[in-house]
Amino acid sequence: MRRRLLAGCTLVAIVATTGSLYFSEVAGLAPCELCWYQRILMYPLVVVLGVAAYERRAAVWKTGLPLSVLGVGVAGYHTVLQLTPTVQCSAGIGCGAILWQGLGVFTIPRLALLAFGLVSVGLVGLAVVDRRAA
Repeated sequence: MRRRLLAGCTLVAIVATTGSLYFSEVAGLAPCELCWYQRILMYPLVVVLGVAAYERRAAVWKTGLPLSVLGVGVAGYHTVLQLTPTVQCSAGIGCGAILWQGLGVFTIPRLALLAFGLVSVGLVGLAVVDRRAA
């Protein structure tokens, strides 16, 4: 169970990181200030969770959960800003602007919110399993 949770969380972090790099480097969409904060919180999760999955360290939830919960907060705030698109980031790129929309529902901040939420839920599950085993 631990290994599957670790692998799942790692996979979500890898997909989110790859997606953010795709949007900026391939699709040419410039990240706003809040996107940068989300990247700062997601990119280390790939390494932290990947190493923990390889080494089968369930206690990684103590390191990963604060990053993912902060990411939920930033991505949630960014999603709310999209509902009020007149707000501008200090970089001049509107954080409320919708630069990409998939399936009519998903925007980049909503994808980040989903990814951080999935990682957070997985790490909470890992914490429960880890504490029961102790």
